[in-house]
Amino acid sequence: MRACCRRPRVAMVTVGRRIAAALLMAAALPLARGFSLPLQRPADCGDNRYFEVSRLACRSCGAHQRQSGSGSSCVCQPGYRMVSSNGGSSVICEKCPGNMNGVSQDGWNCIICPKGLTSEGKCKCLNDEILVERSVDGVLLDEALCIRCNGSEQSFSAPDASGNRCVRCEQTFINVSKSCDCNSPNTLTGGLCFSATESLPPKALPTVRFGQLGITLRSAWFLKNLQSSASACLYIYINTARLGNVHSIAYWRQNLPWLYYGDQPGLASQVLEANNFPSIFSFKGTDKDVKLQFVAASFDAAGNFLKWQGLEGGILQLCPDTQTKLNAAYAFGTTYQQSCKISLSKILLEFANPVFYDLFLEYNGDDGQQYLWAVPVLNLNLQYSEMFVNQGVNMNNWLLTRRFFLVDALSGKENDLGKLPRVIRIASKITISIRLVSHTQRGTIYPPLVTIAYTDVLVQNPETQSVMVSFSVSYEMNQSEAQVQTDITLGVLGGLAVLWSLLKTAGWKRRTGNSVIDLQTLFKFLLFYAGDLANVFFIITVGTGIYWLVFFKAQQFVSVLLPLPSEEEDFVTYIACAFSLKALQFLQLLVSQLTIDIFFIDWERPKGKVLKAVEGEGVIKSAAAPVSIWRTYFIANEWNEIQTMRKINPLFQVLAVLFFLEVVGFSNLALMDSSSSLTRGSESYIAPWSRILRFGVAAALWLAIALIQILFFSVFYERFIEDKISQFVDLCCMSNISVFLLSHSCFGYYIHGRSVHGHADTNMEEMNMNLKREAENLCSQRGLLPNTDGQTFQISISRKMRLHYDRIHETLMRKRGPARLLDSSANTFEQSTRAYNTMNKFLSSFIDHVHKEMDYIVKDKLLLERILGMEFMEPLEKSLFYNDEGQSFSDVLYYGNETTLLIFDILFFSVVDLASQSFVLAAILTYLQQEIFRFIRNTLGQKNLASKTLVDERFLI
Repeated sequence: MRACCRRPRVAMVTVGRRIAAALLMAAALPLARGFSLPLQRPADCGDNRYFEVSRLACRSCGAHQRQSGSGSSCVCQPGYRMVSSNGGSSVICEKCPGNMNGVSQDGWNCIICPKGLTSEGKCKCLNDEILVERSVDGVLLDEALCIRCNGSEQSFSAPDASGNRCVRCEQTFINVSKSCDCNSPNTLTGGLCFSATESLPPKALPTVRFGQLGITLRSAWFLKNLQSSASACLYIYINTARLGNVHSIAYWRQNLPWLYYGDQPGLASQVLEANNFPSIFSFKGTDKDVKLQFVAASFDAAGNFLKWQGLEGGILQLCPDTQTKLNAAYAFGTTYQQSCKISLSKILLEFANPVFYDLFLEYNGDDGQQYLWAVPVLNLNLQYSEMFVNQGVNMNNWLLTRRFFLVDALSGKENDLGKLPRVIRIASKITISIRLVSHTQRGTIYPPLVTIAYTDVLVQNPETQSVMVSFSVSYEMNQSEAQVQTDITLGVLGGLAVLWSLLKTAGWKRRTGNSVIDLQTLFKFLLFYAGDLANVFFIITVGTGIYWLVFFKAQQFVSVLLPLPSEEEDFVTYIACAFSLKALQFLQLLVSQLTIDIFFIDWERPKGKVLKAVEGEGVIKSAAAPVSIWRTYFIANEWNEIQTMRKINPLFQVLAVLFFLEVVGFSNLALMDSSSSLTRGSESYIAPWSRILRFGVAAALWLAIALIQILFFSVFYERFIEDKISQFVDLCCMSNISVFLLSHSCFGYYIHGRSVHGHADTNMEEMNMNLKREAENLCSQRGLLPNTDGQTFQISISRKMRLHYDRIHETLMRKRGPARLLDSSANTFEQSTRAYNTMNKFLSSFIDHVHKEMDYIVKDKLLLERILGMEFMEPLEKSLFYNDEGQSFSDVLYYGNETTLLIFDILFFSVVDLASQSFVLAAILTYLQQEIFRFIRNTLGQKNLASKTLVDERFLI
């Protein structure tokens, strides 16, 4: 029995599956044609069809039906009532009997209409009557009633907007006419009744002028509401507003919104500066202390209050962004900037109806009660007496307002409020300005100020049009005191720089042996002053940058705020001046180093004699053994190598600075926010850069890393590993070569390299023996004077000595060495060799006191001479050799000018960074300029070395 029952059921399931599969196959066939459908709109359906939402297509209504007002269903035609309705076309209509000519308001019943029908076939009544179709208990009447509302005293009733109820009429009707009628001579406007004795405002013109576009249009919104609103405002002011004010605010009248402050001259400065905001702010504290708690009261276009709302979440920011970045605008101390292009179609969609805002800043009173401080608005488009009074810098001329909007797409509509506006007005630039009270130590601010600039946009093609909008929050304080202090510092240091440059010029004149003040002297003074003034600007800018970096970022209770970008212009100018002047000093340094006079004095003497054939005579004669030139070549190469050696490693310096800025995150300290963190999250708002902080961070890192390098090389590397300057002096002594340098006409340096062993051109065994004897103090000391170790001297030579040197040097310079050894003429080569030997003999004899008329004395410099870098004594008869334990001959090398080079590198890096806002590009270009100038210094320095010493350039490697 059970088995028999199961078989039919299985058979039915099988058949059902086959049918379903066939239906699915049939449904899948249209897929081959793609996923397309015809486009139909509700407006295309006509009166006898409706738009079916599920199919997105028009469908026909049934018999005796037509399209409903919404267009998405069908309703019965006039004279027919509904029997049933399931939506869409699922409506059944039935004709009303002949004695019942109307249909009830809900469309389900037929009813007798005593006073006629509407176009929809429903009952209608007169204007002062209400329609009644059911009794009190809901029973449908056979005949509709039109009941007149009682407008007499005690009732004062009139039909409501729907015409279904009697309600009390507006109070102005009762006050003026003691009824619900506003008959002549009284005036009815905007739903209010005004007495003929009241002075109403003249009829307002409903036109709006969009001055930016030069367009004046007739606004449908103003046409409908302007006259009534003006009359109502005047009525309220006359009857209630002038009786007092609200919250003791003189500009806020009773029963009227507070739209603007007064127009008295100087009122704006009183509003913005007369009173401090009652609460204080800090960079580190609770939410109430570190955030600006703005609150806005919002209203619709008719003036109806909508709600209170905080500004967080982007209420005033038209540009979309993440919640975190939008809310960062109200973190105290964070300079906020946001801008974007927004589509006009999006603006029209999201801001179809304007919303007006009254802005307040919330704070807690001493009693714990929450209070609101009104935030004034500076509308840059406001005209007063046909002048844009708010666009000037004079605060006393400003006219402050209260209420503002973001987008006005309503007043630009012509003729029909249902159509797109012809012109819209957009708040294209909104800035909230926070000003810190001067000399505050607790983060006290003045009342904030909202500055708004509106842009008029002619609507042509909303889908393709876009508008640039921006929102920013800026922080400022009175920087006049800081500017005065900077000017005083610049004046004092600039005056000291003049005195220091005069001393340098006097020292230079003494070293050149010329006492006449001429144009060259003036030019040299200007060069010295350029370098010293560059140092002054550098000190001021670095001090300023580090000051703001430390005092702004490290403060808890706010006492200082960063200068605005417009206030940084003087700072940037100082940096530009420092760089320009330092570049001039650097180029002058290069020129002076590339034109020094240098000669290597070879103390080696011939060992014995050799037989030498006399050319042209065919005989062999005995001659002194030649002295090897390779020692001179060796010293020349060593000198060439140390010409561009520095106290720091330039490549390491650049990479280390870049590492700390970009990898460690020190660059984040240059952001105009209150955070002192070196890291920023990917979702965090990144504030704009401060040029002062950017320079301060970069300069501080450059100086710190350079100082560490210099200390490392001076204290550790040069002492325990390698000191190339001292090694060069030792090498001169072992090579029996002295170095005679003249950086000025009558001033230079002398490195005494005369070997204490008498000769240096020897084999390895004898050289080692000499070093061993010297280590065991079995020979004399290396110094120029007996029993001394002083090998380096500053020399101030007499004029006679210089003239003799120039005569020999002139012969030496007639031919700067052969271009190729094999093809040089014998006469030129012999002339150069004789000049070289003559110079070598003269200088060696000068050092040995042979020339009594050109003798010299050795002495120590006075302390003041060392400090001032000049010599008080003039070498009239005898030259002066000053003991120089500091090896100051490095002043003609890069090594002795590290300060100038370092400052130039810092300024070059900073100028590139300020121009490009890129630390990476600045680092790359800084390293490139270092290498370029190093190449120039090496190349030209090598040529000068070959020219002055007669060492062939091909032997300098």
